[in-house]
Amino acid sequence: MIRLLDLTASLIGLLFLWPILLIVSFLGVFDTGSPLFIQERVGRNKKPFKLIKFRTMSVETNSVASHLVNNSSITKLGVFLRRTKIDELPQLINVVKGDMSLVGPRPNLFNQEDLIKERDAQGVYDVLPGITGLAQVQNIDMSTPKLLAKTDKQMIDSLTLKDYFKYILMTATGSGSGDAVK
Repeated sequence: MIRLLDLTASLIGLLFLWPILLIVSFLGVFDTGSPLFIQERVGRNKKPFKLIKFRTMSVETNSVASHLVNNSSITKLGVFLRRTKIDELPQLINVVKGDMSLVGPRPNLFNQEDLIKERDAQGVYDVLPGITGLAQVQNIDMSTPKLLAKTDKQMIDSLTLKDYFKYILMTATGSGSGDAVK
């Protein structure tokens, strides 16, 4: 049932939000020259997939977790996109493709070994990663691997349909800051 909700909501989102996607893509060309950011992430069962986001940092920024990146890497447009969470909208394509869910643990990079170890121990990779979830609305980012894995596991074990919609609504209305940049 969750897959059907994910697919329906993502298709409706893409249908209604395409003007925003188009405008941000256009502005992104002038901001960084490359509006989309595509990065390999750890998916369900630790299989790699290509995460799609709007680029919020300069093209030269190293491919590391956000909390390890200097604030000066974020572009002016990127500040706005991150604050409004518009940078996450292209992930609706990942949801349609079946790489992600709307709600689930945020997908990490393969070079985040401590987090992979903690999530492995908690069985977090048994589910699809998500655009948002309990850790995101509680401002828990990837800089605290043990706490993040524990929170992800808590969400997985107790997720209800009500929580699914609550996390989406909380994220859309501004709860959670995502992965913080220093």
